[in-house]
Amino acid sequence: MPTPDKAAAVAELTDKFRSSNAAVLTEYRGLTVAQLKQLRRSLGENSEYAVVKNTLTKIAANAAGITTLDDQFNGPTAVAFVTGDPVESAKGLRDFAKENPNLIIKGGVLDGKALTADEIKKLADLESREVLLAKLAGAMKAKQSQAAAVFQALPSKFVRTAEALRAKQAEQGGAE
Repeated sequence: MPTPDKAAAVAELTDKFRSSNAAVLTEYRGLTVAQLKQLRRSLGENSEYAVVKNTLTKIAANAAGITTLDDQFNGPTAVAFVTGDPVESAKGLRDFAKENPNLIIKGGVLDGKALTADEIKKLADLESREVLLAKLAGAMKAKQSQAAAVFQALPSKFVRTAEALRAKQAEQGGAE
């Protein structure tokens, strides 16, 4: 029979898994409290980094419909729950892990899809959502400008062709 504290912890973790669009599991063995505090700051404001108990977190993840992480709940585990841009949090984890080799990224889940540690590192290499949207908007604007130039060129080319034809007819009419 679970204690009320454990049941509350599982319920809270289940809610975090459900409300997050990404969760990244890490092993934090050997990190100091100060380093964990620094890591929490580096993840950004849309992430929450929580040191968790494996058994309770596994139960919570399963209750939230996430079963792909079951084999990663071993050793000292912490979870970064991401509610905002997952790229920002992945960059924070990757950069912190470069400076602090004791932090090991185990894997995670993004919108219900399981991610390996390598996939999380690839996610960190992406540009942020805002940059990607700006590039898309720029590309769309460029295509619209190109289309406008093409549509504008057609009537002017028609006018030049008609003018050349009229001049040629006038030339031939004047020669007769």
